[in-house]
Amino acid sequence: MHTVNAESRGVTSSVPGRLAVPAGVLGAVAAAFAYVGAVDPNEPGHYPACPLLRYTGLYCPGCGGLRSAHAFVHGDVLTALQANALATLGFLGFAALWTVWVVYAARGRPLRIDPRPGLVWSLGALLLVFTVVRNLPFGGWLHP
Repeated sequence: MHTVNAESRGVTSSVPGRLAVPAGVLGAVAAAFAYVGAVDPNEPGHYPACPLLRYTGLYCPGCGGLRSAHAFVHGDVLTALQANALATLGFLGFAALWTVWVVYAARGRPLRIDPRPGLVWSLGALLLVFTVVRNLPFGGWLHP
């Protein structure tokens, strides 16, 4: 009888080893947020313009995302929501998901994300509705 241990499956048995990848992801995300927090997207010339907005005048679902991240880094959640409400919710969703990932990793359990098709379609519909509403006259409150 052959016994398979964690090391032979490529799984690190130490807690610091299991937390290395989540820590690396957090480091990369923190570096990106630090950069956007330091280099203000509200000042022209620092970031490229959205091509959809530039050529059509329509706001894409990501328009205002950098301004939202900048405000979020500086603790101004209301301005972050005004710049891009969906992005701000995404930042909070990432934080929650990352926290769950760390807890699972610390316990030595893999985190499996297998969303049901209904959830994927619902998120897609939310993105589409957000994009359409922010481009309609009554959706001006969703403009960045």
